[in-house]
Amino acid sequence: MYNIIKNTDKLLALEFTGELEKSDYDQFLPIMEEKIRQNGKINLYWEMSDFDGWDASAAWKDLKFDVKHANDFNKVAMVGETGWQDFMTQLMKPFTGAEVKYFDRTQREEALAWAEN
Repeated sequence: MYNIIKNTDKLLALEFTGELEKSDYDQFLPIMEEKIRQNGKINLYWEMSDFDGWDASAAWKDLKFDVKHANDFNKVAMVGETGWQDFMTQLMKPFTGAEVKYFDRTQREEALAWAEN
């Protein structure tokens, strides 16, 4: 499940809980793609709260989106609460032109401020 925290011209801030499914991607990917189309490169705040990962079809949609839009982000703030989420953030770095940074959930405000600027 996802929730839009903030949506401005250059920033999309999303919070994810539970397991992401294809239906979640069917809803929020068009928002991201339209924002990229209208504004060029954008910043992304991606918060994982009680996050269990992706089902197979959601993971596939995520991978296809990431490949297509690898260079369409300036900054990506990944906010999480477990070691694997930090590890996942580190794995992203070579595959994007964006500045990617991991924040612990206790640093949510700092992460959002970083992503906005």
